[in-house]
Amino acid sequence: MDRGLEMESGLHHESHGDGFPIVLGTSYLWGTDMWQAQIERLARTHRVVIPLLPGHDNGAPLPQDCTTPAALATRVGALLDELQIEQCAVAGVSVGGMWAAELALQQPARVRALMLLDTYLGAEPPATRARYFTMLDAIEQAGRIPEALIAQITPLFFRPGIDPRDPLSLAFAERLAHWPAARIPALVALGRLIFDRPDRLQALAGLDARQTWVACGAEDIPRPVAEARQMADVIGCALKVIPEAGHISTRENPQAVTALMQAWLSRMH
Repeated sequence: MDRGLEMESGLHHESHGDGFPIVLGTSYLWGTDMWQAQIERLARTHRVVIPLLPGHDNGAPLPQDCTTPAALATRVGALLDELQIEQCAVAGVSVGGMWAAELALQQPARVRALMLLDTYLGAEPPATRARYFTMLDAIEQAGRIPEALIAQITPLFFRPGIDPRDPLSLAFAERLAHWPAARIPALVALGRLIFDRPDRLQALAGLDARQTWVACGAEDIPRPVAEARQMADVIGCALKVIPEAGHISTRENPQAVTALMQAWLSRMH
């Protein structure tokens, strides 16, 4: 495994394996371990590169001029320039899917295949935007993620009814509880970028439907299947529903997601 800070892009990254590059985008509040099962399989035959979100498992701040997912995509493009990656496949979950779609729109010749998982390029619905901004304000004021908020945030990432004592749920709650105070400003700024994003749903018509798949956990709470279907309809591409999975489908049903990604890569033009 290789880790590095690319000074021009301002993004840390993690790299595994060799071969045709696959770039993986992570979800807000999660680290590269959310892709653990997929990395283990794909790194046998591919170079797997994971850009790290500002404030997540690294001390990189969110650049002041980075205020939209499209701006974040531009930073990822600069990282790929620095890594001398001319072409790649890109798959992203949540905000990772937002910037992945924008990167494919910005640099269609570079992105040979695109998978958008548990994400939505439309504007955040007003009710959830207000809820999330209230949470971000509380985190900023406290300088940490308060216990009461952890109890509200954790269930959003998993399928309904998951046992709070489930190891996956417990590990995520523990991650939030121990978020370094020095990284809270970047975390809050990135949250505001995500939940105040512009509506880019219709822009997705510019993606290549032959090279794009949309996928969603069947029980995703924040990004339900109806949103995924909207995106797939605009793009004109395949929609894949992942059973027994919520928002972080890569962890709740890793076998299904890994198999889906292998099928997706096998169709690359």
